This record gives sequence, structure tokens and C-alpha cells, in this order.
Amino acid sequence: MHRSRVFALIIDTPADEADQATAFWSAALGARPETYAPEPQFTSLHDAMPGLVTAVQAVDDAPRFHLDIETDDVEAETARLIALGATQEARWQECRILRAPGGHLLCVLPQETPAEVFDAQARTWP
Repeated sequence: MHRSRVFALIIDTPADEADQATAFWSAALGARPETYAPEPQFTSLHDAMPGLVTAVQAVDDAPRFHLDIETDDVEAETARLIALGATQEARWQECRILRAPGGHLLCVLPQETPAEVFDAQARTWP
């Protein structure tokens, strides 16, 4: 058995438009932007959606939204989602990048939230 939960909504934005997108989304959502130092392509939008991390990510691709799913077992959660019809597109660090039926991207990543939050909100899968 393993557990997982939706962790983040990521606003993927072409890199040359990331500053403008960050300014727009932070104002639109009433959020405070803050660059995430370990990975500077991410700008967190603090308190944009309580209970859910929201961030702008500078990408070398088309604009889109994607979900991050955190889990206590990346391999098991990836296998579960592939069995449901997703395909694995790539790996980045410890994360798996998947494409869901319909073409939407999602990332599966190791647990990021504190244990008490994860334990309270994660679903358990066989």
C-alpha cells in the first residue's frame, strides 16, 4: 500500500514571459510571489490557494497548467497512474513526468509536505 495527494498546481509559462505571468497571477490571486531558491525556474505564489502549493514555472515549452502529486512511494504511484492510462514522458530528479489521457501533464514526486499534513490529506491505495 502507498499514499498520495494532490500537492501543487503549477502554471507552466514560457521562460521569456515568466516575469509577466508571475506579476499577473500573483495580483489576480492575491498572492505573494517568492522565487524558490533551490530551483529558480519556480516562483511560489504563497497563499494563492490555501492547502495547495501554487507556483509559476518558467519552461521551454507551451503555456499550460499541470498538477503535482506527492506520494510516499513514487514508483508505486507512477505504476498506479500508468495502469489507469497515463504514460511516462520523462524523469526529472526524483520526479516522474506523466501524460494523462487527454494530454494533460502531471508530475509524481516524493512527499514534500510535513507528515501531519500528508497523513491527514493523503489517500491510501492498494
